[in-house]
Amino acid sequence: MEQQLDHAAVRAAADRLAGVVRPVAVVPAAEGVWYALEYLQHTGSFKARGAHNFLAAHRAAGTLPAAGVTIASGGNAGIACAWAARAQGVPATVFLPVNARPVKVARLRGYGADVRLVGDRYSEALAASQEFAADRGALASHAYDHPLIAAGAGTLLDEIRDALPGLDAVVVAVGGGGLFAGVATAAREHGVHVTAAEPENCRALNAALEAGRPVDVPVESVAADSLGATRVSADALAAARRGGVDSVLVTDAQIIAARRELWEEHRIVVEAGAATALAALRTAPRPPGKRVAVILCGANTDPADLTAPVPGQA
Repeated sequence: MEQQLDHAAVRAAADRLAGVVRPVAVVPAAEGVWYALEYLQHTGSFKARGAHNFLAAHRAAGTLPAAGVTIASGGNAGIACAWAARAQGVPATVFLPVNARPVKVARLRGYGADVRLVGDRYSEALAASQEFAADRGALASHAYDHPLIAAGAGTLLDEIRDALPGLDAVVVAVGGGGLFAGVATAAREHGVHVTAAEPENCRALNAALEAGRPVDVPVESVAADSLGATRVSADALAAARRGGVDSVLVTDAQIIAARRELWEEHRIVVEAGAATALAALRTAPRPPGKRVAVILCGANTDPADLTAPVPGQA
């Protein structure tokens, strides 16, 4: 299927998702700041949007094979793919690095996925998934680098605007760039500023902006299980270069502190990747405008470490 990422694709995704996904809840957090609680989504993350959009579009086009779908994932995209595949009545085979978080592996198996642990990097799991698709005739999905995946994620922006009229800016964590690309595409349509937040040692988008093209980056962060892509998508880079976007890097200590703040002040439990967005708001210059939404994008995490010491603090 030939696809492109534009606002028309986001609107088409919204039609496919209507009545299937949970509309995002938006709640006040502080003066001029709201939290978009997308971690309450089916499967515990925004990834459900792109996964359903991808499979529903293929079903409508007659290109969803009986062999089902396969994907490589750090966890959340695989969970969403398994959820969407179960709804479509086809099998899902999910490849993860061997160091994937146990809580995510358990959720995958709970959705009936065939889970295969390969290598210690996402790129190795991806290669295994591609080989499986070629051998078995399964539909190859992607954790973030596909217009249908990004368009599904982009539906979040219009829902946030519906809940928060006059939205000026949104802060979003970036891994491989699927969520960012979709949200930034929709945001540009409405003149909403976007802050792209990344761990300083998982900076695929930031490095691509610096180099002028997607480049491989090292991955080493407390948020690497969800934001640890070695290379950002071309769609994400294109969206970032159109303007109205700031790229912000944060430290692991800042991410851990933001995650703890969400728990201590609001009793919100999210994964480190989601807390990266709040960390950027706390440490970088405030985005322009009076109404800023921070997307809390996922909560597939073990809350047992919420009280662990923050590195660098007594």
